[in-house]
Amino acid sequence: MHPRHFSCDAEIEHIAGRFLDHSLPSEAWTHAAHFAAAFALLRDPARDAPREMPALIRAYNEACGKQNTDSSGYHDTITLASLRAARAWLDASPGVPMFEALNALLASPYGRPDWLLAHWSRDRLFSVEARRGWVEPDLLPLPF
Repeated sequence: MHPRHFSCDAEIEHIAGRFLDHSLPSEAWTHAAHFAAAFALLRDPARDAPREMPALIRAYNEACGKQNTDSSGYHDTITLASLRAARAWLDASPGVPMFEALNALLASPYGRPDWLLAHWSRDRLFSVEARRGWVEPDLLPLPF
């Protein structure tokens, strides 16, 4: 049995709001919190999450005193792949409360922080090129 991470949509919106206003403590910026912010932004019709998320994450990192460099901080391929996974999950869950869809995603293989390593070799995924921009998977294409 997988643990339930969220019990209502308001919890997800709270995390997203604190991420956006930079008040979310850096230790709370977990894999689940990344997906929570992604779900909230993807569900907001006023937002373009794939376009906005890179700058939002960079700004959040800087507000938390972390640098965005070629070896730490914002990672474009991981962010864009995660947004694709979140979008596919939301699209496959019409009418399902956001928290239930997110809990299901987190209980799936995508809920594992290392899920990307099924699609990218470690060297390719953690390359400077992948950190700076989108790099196609070299092991297995994404299913979405």
